[in-house]
Amino acid sequence: MQPIVSVLTALAGLSILPAVAAAATPKPGADGKYTLTAPGIKAQFIPYAATLTNLFVPDKNGIVRDVVLGYDNASYYPVDPNHPDYNAIPGPYASRIGNATFTLDGTVYHTQQNDGNNTLHSGTNGWSHRFFTVTAYSPRSITFTLDDDASLTAMPGRVVASVTYRVSAGKLHTTIAATAPERRTPIMATQHTYWNLDGFSDPASDLIWNHTLHTPYSKRLLAPDPNMVPTGAIPDIPAGDINDFWSAPKPLGANMSSPEWVGNCGTGSGCGGYNNLWVVDDAGPGRAALTLASPWSGINVQYYTNQPGVVVYTCYWMNGAIEIKKGQGVADREGTVKSGGCVALEAQDWSDGINHPEWDRLDDQIFGPGDEYLWETTYKFGIEK
Repeated sequence: MQPIVSVLTALAGLSILPAVAAAATPKPGADGKYTLTAPGIKAQFIPYAATLTNLFVPDKNGIVRDVVLGYDNASYYPVDPNHPDYNAIPGPYASRIGNATFTLDGTVYHTQQNDGNNTLHSGTNGWSHRFFTVTAYSPRSITFTLDDDASLTAMPGRVVASVTYRVSAGKLHTTIAATAPERRTPIMATQHTYWNLDGFSDPASDLIWNHTLHTPYSKRLLAPDPNMVPTGAIPDIPAGDINDFWSAPKPLGANMSSPEWVGNCGTGSGCGGYNNLWVVDDAGPGRAALTLASPWSGINVQYYTNQPGVVVYTCYWMNGAIEIKKGQGVADREGTVKSGGCVALEAQDWSDGINHPEWDRLDDQIFGPGDEYLWETTYKFGIEK
C-alpha cells in the first residue's frame, strides 16, 4: 500500500483539490435553497444577493403563510429581466446616488446611471446582482460573504462584507457587517424585503392597501426631487398628512383619494403611493421603529433596527409581469404581482447622504481601514389583537 503521505503529495498537484475544498461549502436543499427553522418561523435563502426567498409564519387561524415575494425556482433570481431586488442585500451603497456622482477626499467619482441620471443600489454590478459565498450554516443560522472589488461598482475602495441571518421563536435577525481594508469608501447597505402579509390569499384583494403601517418615531422625511433623489430638506410631517404614519397606525391606502397621492412617490413619473425615506428619530434599543400589520391574516411584523431611516415603497411599478409563488394566492385569480401588490420596507441610513455633508451622516456612510460597518435589524412576528 502506498504511504498516505505519498498519496497526499501526489494529490496536491491534481485538480481534485479544488473539488475537495468546494465540498466543504455547505450545500442547499434539493430546491436550491438553504432553510432555517425555529418555533413559529421558517426562512429560506440563496447565495445570489444573499437573498431571502421564502418566509413562513402562522396567521391568526394557524394557517402558515409565505409573507415575502419571490420565485419558486431559485435559479430564476439572477436571470429575471425585471430584477426587482426581491429581498436582496443591495450594496455597497443602497438607494440612490444623485446624478451618479459624488466626491470623496477631493476626488470625483462617477457611478453607473441605471435609474435615469442617477445610480440605484450601486448599479447593475452591485451586491444585489452578485453571488455571495456560504461560509457558515446551521439549522438556525446562515452566513454569506462577499469580497467586493471596487472596480465593479466604480466605488473608491474594496469592501469585504458578510450577511448573517438567524432565526429564533417568531423572529428573523439580520446582520450586515463590512470593512474597507484598503481605502475610504461609501458603505450603506439594506435588506430590500417585499411584504404581502396575506400571502396574496385574501379573497377580497391581492393588494396591500389594507395593511396598516405605524412609524411612531418618524415625524420627518427626506424631501425628494421629482425623481426621488433627496433635495437636502428634511421637513416635519404634520399629523393627518399623507405621509403621517407616526400619529397612529394607518392603512397604506388611506390617502388614495388625496390630491397629493399621485406624485407623492415621484412627480417626474406620476407615481402614486410611497417610495420615500422616513427618518427614524430616537427609536432606541427595544423600541420597534415600525409595525406593518394585515387585518385579514392578522399577521404583524415589527422592525427593531439600528438604522436611522426606513424606505417605504408600495410597489407602484409592479405591472403584473411577475408571477407569485405556488404556495401563495387563491384559485381562480390571476397569480401575478400588480401595482400596489406589495410593500418593500428598507431600514437604512439616509439616501444620498454622501452628497449632503450638511446632514452630518458622512461618519456613518464612509468607512476606511480599521472601521467597521454594522447593520442590524430584527423582524418580530405576531398576531393582531
